[in-house]
Order: sequence, then structure tokens, then C-alpha cells
Amino acid sequence: MSSDPIRLDGPVLLFGGPYSNLEATEALFAEVKRRGIPASHVICTGDLAAYCADPQAVIDRIRDSGIRVVMGNCEEALASRAADCGCGFADGTACAVLAAEWYAYADSHVDAASRAWMGALPRRLDVEIGGRRLAVVHGGVGKIDRFVFASMGTAIGEELAAAGGDGVIGGHCGVPFTREVAGRLWHNPGVIGMPADDGTPRVWFSVLTPTAEGILIEHQPLEYDQAQAVAKMRARGLPEGYAWGLISGLWPSRDVMPPTERATAGRPLVPGTLLWRGAERRGAAWPGR
Repeated sequence: MSSDPIRLDGPVLLFGGPYSNLEATEALFAEVKRRGIPASHVICTGDLAAYCADPQAVIDRIRDSGIRVVMGNCEEALASRAADCGCGFADGTACAVLAAEWYAYADSHVDAASRAWMGALPRRLDVEIGGRRLAVVHGGVGKIDRFVFASMGTAIGEELAAAGGDGVIGGHCGVPFTREVAGRLWHNPGVIGMPADDGTPRVWFSVLTPTAEGILIEHQPLEYDQAQAVAKMRARGLPEGYAWGLISGLWPSRDVMPPTERATAGRPLVPGTLLWRGAERRGAAWPGR
């Protein structure tokens, strides 16, 4: 745990996984502007370049924006010119097969300057919001490609213990959620480059706002031009499963999902707001499906 957290007063906007989806990325920055949130108070949990058609353009847009970014496994892989994305998919699964296709495309469309920048990104940021210290990571606290889903209570407890402080902001799993465990928080804002497997084409971000009572957490959907993003993916020969996923809101494979998340796939998420009071240990949680 670093000794000097970054203090962020006022609303903080969080998102993950742009995934080379330029249309969604531009929609996200339009929302940032609409809300009047400064770049210093916007944090991305990583995986800038992945499934969609515009890896270089998305990297450039985010790099030029001046927002805070933590390294995801995709940044790590592209920076080191690794043979695969390092997503943690089991060999031979549908996820692994599809990843080989999009990763080859992304790897061939990212320049050297971007690789150097991605390789220098922090693996962890410690921030202070409303007097609460939160670690921002991509996957797990010690393992960049660890999947942490809402139903994984034991894993969440392990990760919170390893992180120290008051909680963790994480990414990687692609599904937004908030869980409070014994007064400490695990919060995943979701990703903007791919739907949340809830049967709708919307993507997700969150806003954390300190108040006198605690930290107000907003889970919010984001609309963008899916048709344009899909047209470019198809024109460039990217996997059809992910192109169709942008429209249908359903993932082409659920290999990485625990049984609970598989059972709720295709059920639309409902935007939600909750208050994390911390020490009162009320068990704040979202979503309610």
C-alpha cells in the first residue's frame, strides 16, 4: 500500500474497458463534460485496446485526455509485445479462441509510443475520497488478470484483506457491481467497450461522490452509436461474436463467469444509487436483479 494516496474531492467518475470502442469512448467523454468533472477526477481501470476496431484511436484519446489510468492486462501484454492478451482465459475455451483473433488485430494496430506509455502505467493507484482510502487496480490486488465477480464472496474478502485501507475499485470482469464486506468496499464500475451481458446494448460507468453521510455511489448506463462500432468491426474482419454482442447485449462466451452470473445473464441491469457508510457495516450492494 502506497504511503501517499491521491486526495480527490468532489465527484469521481470511474470506468473500465474501452476495448478499442471509439464510439463508446467518445460518449463517455461527452458525459464527463456534461457533468463538469475534471480530468483529474476521472479514473479508468484499464484494458484500453481489445475487442473492437479502433485500438490506436482509443489509446490516443485517453492518453491525450489527461485522466488517470491503471494498467490492465491488455496494456501489460501490448507493452511487452506478448504473444497473447494475458486475460487469464483457460486454454481451448471460446474466450481464448476469440481473444487470439482480436489480440492479433490490436497488436498490429498499436504504435511504439503507445506501447511505451502503456508499459509505464501504474498497476495500482491509491486514492482518498471522502476520507476513505481506496486502492484502484485492474483485476486482483496482486494478480492483474484475476477475475473478481459479485458472487465471489471469499475472493472479495481475500482481495480486500490484501489491499489494506477501506476498499478496492477494480475492473477486468466486465460486469459492474458493488459489494460491502464488514464495512469495506469492493466496487467495479463496469466497462464501456462491451455490454454487461444483461441483454441490452448499454455500457456502464459509475460516479462516487463524498457526502456528509458517506460516499454516494451511482451505477449509470451509457448509450452510444453501436451501429457505427459494429460496422467498423465487421469491415475489419474482427470476431462476429463480439460485434453481435455490442447489439444484443450478450457475450459470445461465458467461460469465465461463475454460476451465479451465468444464471442472471440476459437480465437487464437497473441503474442504481446507494450510500456506502463504511463503519456502520450495512452491507451495501448493487445490482438488484
